[in-house]
Amino acid sequence: MKRLILACLASAVLAGDALAVEIMHWERRPLAIPLPVDEERIVTLDRNVRVGLPPALANPEVLRVQSAGGVLYLKAFEAFETQRVRVQDVESGDVLLLDLSAREGASSEEILVVDSREASPARASASRASTGASSGSRGEQASEASRPAAQASGGEAQQATATPVPVRLTRHAAQSLYAPQRTIEPLRGVSRVPMRLPESLSTLLPSLPVTATPLGAWRLDGWTVTAVKLENNDRRRAFELDPRWLQGEFYSATFMHPYLAPRGSVEDTTTVFLVTRRGGLDRALIPLEETDKAEEGTS
Repeated sequence: MKRLILACLASAVLAGDALAVEIMHWERRPLAIPLPVDEERIVTLDRNVRVGLPPALANPEVLRVQSAGGVLYLKAFEAFETQRVRVQDVESGDVLLLDLSAREGASSEEILVVDSREASPARASASRASTGASSGSRGEQASEASRPAAQASGGEAQQATATPVPVRLTRHAAQSLYAPQRTIEPLRGVSRVPMRLPESLSTLLPSLPVTATPLGAWRLDGWTVTAVKLENNDRRRAFELDPRWLQGEFYSATFMHPYLAPRGSVEDTTTVFLVTRRGGLDRALIPLEETDKAEEGTS
């Protein structure tokens, strides 16, 4: 996927259509990322991560951090000096360090972070192919030059296929809702579908004082992801979000934030992406009657 993004960027530049994307290489050294004040900056990591903020940035009135589908959405509300932020890959446990700062007039260009460990083999392979091509005739050079491109295309297709559909679908839904249109990665075969849901889903999180509002649904290869907005109705309490509290038959659930702050604060709202198989969310939710019976049985 990283090679595919880089190839697309290179093609766009050669065609004269310059994209405002800054590429940073992670080489086990902290990446310095300045943020503009009162303007969002997007950092694409292409992996699901959890973010650890230092105390100086833990205040939502200073910095807002949203993570969805391998993309960080960072917005500073005031200027601050360099602070180190710890970003951890949820699946592998790898840690990436960001040195964030905020100032007036800083760039708002999107950032693409490329892991040098994964990029190096691709560069070496391209170098070997180029060396082999230069030793033959012009016809052989053309043949050899076309071969790495075909191999790269096949490798990208295999890598995209290796990523589970629910992961790709959740990433696409998150980008469709919250990312600028130009940054949305194309996903072949995906389609937006009707939800057939009420305006409020009272049975989704019956144990918490939240309002659950469906936002949109997308389908690919028999899988459906539905985005649901969650709003805290309690002005005094904050709640950590645990997928085990969700009521229904879901393949996976991904929260944009790990908690809901008290109502009226900046972080009193988040989004959960619910993936279902062979049907939409309307079939996965527990009917209100069954929820009432379960509550009566425990009382």
